[in-house]
Amino acid sequence: MNVLAFVRLLRPGQWVKNLLIFFPPFLAGALFHAGVLASGFVPFVTLCLASSCVYVCNDYLDRGQDRLHPRKCQRPVATGEIGLRGVMVIVSFLVLLLIPLALTQSSAEQAFLLGYLLLSLLYAFKLRNVPLVDIFCIAALFLLRLEYGGVVFAVTVSAWLFLSVLFLALFLSAGKRLHERIELATGAPAHRGSLAGYPDGFLDGIMFLTGAAVLVTYSIYCVPRPALVYTVPLCCFGLFRLLLRTLSGKGGDPTESLFKDGWLFAVGLFWVLLVGVSIYR
Repeated sequence: MNVLAFVRLLRPGQWVKNLLIFFPPFLAGALFHAGVLASGFVPFVTLCLASSCVYVCNDYLDRGQDRLHPRKCQRPVATGEIGLRGVMVIVSFLVLLLIPLALTQSSAEQAFLLGYLLLSLLYAFKLRNVPLVDIFCIAALFLLRLEYGGVVFAVTVSAWLFLSVLFLALFLSAGKRLHERIELATGAPAHRGSLAGYPDGFLDGIMFLTGAAVLVTYSIYCVPRPALVYTVPLCCFGLFRLLLRTLSGKGGDPTESLFKDGWLFAVGLFWVLLVGVSIYR
């Protein structure tokens, strides 16, 4: 097992999702208060270790289906670079790092971490093959990250922010499933059981519905904060761009799209800068 295969198996590119824990203090104007960023380091690392542990288990469970996938067939477990023994060693190593870091945190933080791990494992072993349940599981994992951040930084997550993230997560989840159906065509059900339960046009409809809900809830969230209203057009453009990429068959994974699509990366960066200037000027 080489080092590069080990790193690829951990999927560090997916750790960007865990930055969601910093959203509560960032949007509350508290991110750059003394000691706040430093206090988020251990929780962020802990969450990254937990997510990588699940990714490793998932890759081993999916090794057969991944070998039939045009892109996932290059994953280390699917190619045979890493076998069962390697997977067990990596998972054990991650758990040994994860446990002491988790024990340094409060009981509330540990509860969210445990909930994240349990739901992730349930999703990997069973729930991802159940139509609709798979989409809501992914959305729930995003919400657990958000609420975990609220607990870590002692910032209350507003109802409108909660709803915005919920609908955005459902939008992204439906887009990922829709891209899989477009990319794999008739082979989609064999790769993921839940795809057989979605009739034509259903996932498109979910994207349209939840995309509209994101714009409404985020706009309402911004209204009491006049400076943030100017970020709504960016949110709108980003949603439309993701919808365009998905329906065009160019990509459904939001993390990959963010780094591969120049427009999306620019919009995301400009959104962070504009929000930062609006709140911290």
